[in-house]
Parts: sequence; C-alpha cells; structure tokens
Amino acid sequence: MKVLANDGVSQSGISALEAAGYEVITTTVAQEQLQNYINEKDIAVLLVRSATKVRKDIIDNCPGLKIIGRGGVGMDNIDVEYARNKGIKVINTPAASSHSVAELVFGHFYGLARFLHNANRDMPLEGDKNFKVLKKAYAKGTELKGKTLGVIGFGRIGQATAKIGIGAGMKVVAYDPFLESADLTLDFFDGQSASFKIKTVSKEEVLGQADFLTLHVPAQKDYIIGDKEFSQMKDGVIIANAARGGVINEIALIKAIESGKVARAALDVFEKEPQPEVQLLMNPALSLTPHTGAATNEAQDRIGAELADQIIAILG
Repeated sequence: MKVLANDGVSQSGISALEAAGYEVITTTVAQEQLQNYINEKDIAVLLVRSATKVRKDIIDNCPGLKIIGRGGVGMDNIDVEYARNKGIKVINTPAASSHSVAELVFGHFYGLARFLHNANRDMPLEGDKNFKVLKKAYAKGTELKGKTLGVIGFGRIGQATAKIGIGAGMKVVAYDPFLESADLTLDFFDGQSASFKIKTVSKEEVLGQADFLTLHVPAQKDYIIGDKEFSQMKDGVIIANAARGGVINEIALIKAIESGKVARAALDVFEKEPQPEVQLLMNPALSLTPHTGAATNEAQDRIGAELADQIIAILG
C-alpha cells in the first residue's frame, strides 16, 4: 500500500510506515497534477501539511484514497466533513507541535520586547559607524516578567504558550468560548512540577488586560481581531499571531501600529500567504517568520510518528 507525503514527513514516520509494509513516496506533486498522480500511482494515503489543498475535486475523483492525514493541527486546507462523508478517514496531529509553536511565540515576544528584530538588521549595516546611536535607539526595552499575557484560544497550543508565560513570571488571562478553565502542569528538571488552574474570562477582559497578546484559534470567516478589538486593548500592547492568516485584520493592525495602540507585533502567518503584503514585510514594528511555528526537528519527529501510528491502526 502506498503513502504519498506530498509536503514531506519525518524519517521517524517513514521508518515506522515502511516497517509496517507501506511504501512511502516523498515526491512533491504540484497541486494541479495531484489528482492524476494519486490515481496513476494507486495512492491509498495522502499526507499533507499546510501547502497542499485537498478539496472536493480530489476527494471525488480519487476513489482509491482511504486516508487523508494532516501533519499539524489546523485542517482548513482539507474539506474534512466532505471527505468523511465519502468514507475517507481524515486524521491530524493536534498535540505534536504545540510546544514548538509556543516557543516561537515567545521567541518573537522576547525579540520584540528588546527590539532584536530591528537590531539584528541594523547592526550589520551600521554597527561600526553608529553604535551609540543604535544603542540609544534600542535602549527602551521591557521585561516580560510581571506583565500580563493574554491568550485568545485556550486549546493545546494556547495552554502550551501560557505555560511558558507562567515560567517567565507572567500573569495569564485567557479567553475560549468552549472552555471554562484549564489545569496546567509545568514539568521541570529532576521530576519537579508545579500546577496552576486558569479560569477563562471574556474576550473583552483579555483584550483590556494584556500587555502581550497571543492568538491560537482556527481559521474562520470573520476576523478575531479588527478595529473594534484594537480599540479595547492597552496602549503599547505587543501581539503575536502564529495561528492562521486572516485571524487578524492586517490593515487594521497597521493602523493600530501607526496610532501607537500596538507597539510591535509578530506574524508567522499571513492573509495572502505565501505572498504577504509588502507593507507588512517592510514595517519595522513587525517581527516576521514564514509560517514556521511547528517547524522544529522535535515536532516533525512527533508528527511523523503520530501519523504513522494512526495509519497503521486504521489500515493494519
């Protein structure tokens, strides 16, 4: 039986599948050629990340397809219910990349708090000539300890991000329409741990209290953060979006930066991915990464192994 990992899969996943007797193909097939390739190669399992889209055309015209697997959390690039109604199993790996995304968010937060995203660009260009000028320009950083971390969307990734915030000495406030509270356990070295209970509050409370705001919600039709929400935030808030493009109204974000409402922001995802707006790419108040939230070796190993386990359990 053949598995096509069209957006790649870790060696741990390949090894587990091959040991179970599956043939794993890691060729990247262009979207417009995918349907024909699946049928010609008799592919039973299609694995994707965020690049490949699995819509009704593929689902309808690839009768040999038994499983569609998403390496990661969000499945907005797959017509999930349609596939399941056609008898195709749809799987994902909701827990495997949570910590990696959380660490990226805090990488951005620490960088933004100390202007590292700007200093790292300016030092190679001007460090030898304008050292004192740059030192003065970037001398008004802020600490995260003692600040309030606002989390919108308190599922696995939101909770993983909150844990890092707690470890950094931050107060955590969270909003999630489907969750009243969460028990978080932070595991430390030598088997030590500490537990915290976080009760969720209203979205308005989170927006009004947060010094640092992070979003962890699935893609949806309407913006989660737009002009109205920006008006409810503290002046000088720092924001990170490592969830999905379209969660934040990017035009409203630029306006909020220009007004001083938002001091700085981090974007790992974009409305017009993979071609973000130039005004975002050129804005010095933004720290940007190319949708790499789950892109750590450890997360990809977990994702590959978890997909393999599910495939083997389903197909035997």
